Amino acid sequence: MAGEEPGGPPDHRTGSRRAEPRGTTRGQLAQLARTAPPGPFRTGFWRSPIRGPWLTSVLGLVLLAGISVVFLTGLFSYAAYNPRLGALNDQTPDKGILGFYLFTWPTHPYWLYRLNQGVHVTLGVVLVPVLLAKLWSVVPKLFTWPPARTPAQAVERLSLLLLVGGVLFEFATGILNIQLHYIFPGSFYPLHFYGAWVFIAAFVVHVSLRLGIMWRSLRATRLRTVLRTDTAGTEPEPPDVSGLVASAPSPPTMSRRGALALTGAGSLALLAVTAGQSIGGAWRKTALLAPHGRNPGSGPNGFPVNKTAAYVGIRAADIGPAWRLRVHGPAGTRTFTRTQLLAMPQHRAVLPIACVEGWSTDDQHWSGLRLADLAALAGLPHAGSVEVRSVQRGGAFSRVLLAANQIGNPRSLLALRVNGADLSADHGFPARVIVPANPGVNNTKWVGDLTFRA
Repeated sequence: MAGEEPGGPPDHRTGSRRAEPRGTTRGQLAQLARTAPPGPFRTGFWRSPIRGPWLTSVLGLVLLAGISVVFLTGLFSYAAYNPRLGALNDQTPDKGILGFYLFTWPTHPYWLYRLNQGVHVTLGVVLVPVLLAKLWSVVPKLFTWPPARTPAQAVERLSLLLLVGGVLFEFATGILNIQLHYIFPGSFYPLHFYGAWVFIAAFVVHVSLRLGIMWRSLRATRLRTVLRTDTAGTEPEPPDVSGLVASAPSPPTMSRRGALALTGAGSLALLAVTAGQSIGGAWRKTALLAPHGRNPGSGPNGFPVNKTAAYVGIRAADIGPAWRLRVHGPAGTRTFTRTQLLAMPQHRAVLPIACVEGWSTDDQHWSGLRLADLAALAGLPHAGSVEVRSVQRGGAFSRVLLAANQIGNPRSLLALRVNGADLSADHGFPARVIVPANPGVNNTKWVGDLTFRA
């Protein structure tokens, strides 16, 4: 009613009133409560005594650091595909200013893409429990009524919609891609690329609005104090203007340290069953979530593959005795049998294969012809690019473009053998490309044509 003191329901411990947005009276709050839809929009629906600014701020701080790393490694991963070379490598149309940062992806160190993508995928998976805990901690804010009381609140609510929708979309599409479930309404690459920019814009706005509140909340309560408090000693936080603290909290069934421990245990469990696919070696057996299994077989060709020859429709006739490599350039077109290629000077390189899904092989011993030597045969010893075409019929990466620095690296090979044996059909027989720090999908298998350009 008019003239009454602003404030909300009394706090059950101190008798003080719950803080409400400035200018809101108890009468206005009562009117809003009567008009709110039933369920989660009603005051008192959310009753957890551990929900509040401090817990939200701790989880938010972890996500602030983690998501920043995931976003940056995602940008680097996109740059590694050399999208500026042309549409062959890039399925993302009209990047415009979103591609301002693109640079020529280096070939040194040779394990760069393996590290980058391993961090991107593994950290993204590890952050899932933290993300879910953070959403749980702020879920009352998603059900405020009315949704917006002022234009400023409307802008904030819109940013929350883009923030929550964006982060769920990015994590969901990323995890589906890791598990090779291509159920997207279109190509994964442009969807994930555009979604990342929409999300990060909302993320920056949200952090800008909440950074001060987060800092004050973290300073108000020491982490050591929370970690020493058990369930019996857990009490609600003081009333807050954000509305996260329950107005009528239930008795605690878990302490805040228990909530943090549960979240951390979930992240550690996901780390344990995910990281092995990137680390390799004996750790590969621990990668229970690896889509390619933990036992790729034995022998020289006993390391993981993304897609088998049968899966992409490679026929015996495509890679049999009639197969020829055609090298195109200013010197014309030259054709080679595999026997002729094996008779040329062979070079060796020790390189892994790392894929966008986060898995990688251990270092393998490859042998074959240097791409730089083949460029010289084509009449372009300093070629600016090479189009690599597979005998595979169609497919997004049956043709790719490699950049000048990739051609010139002495470890970049048209590989004919691996670990002392001929390539298997699944690993690209009769010939495949292997380039340091190159995304695995750009290391084209079953190569039929190399076209060098200035």
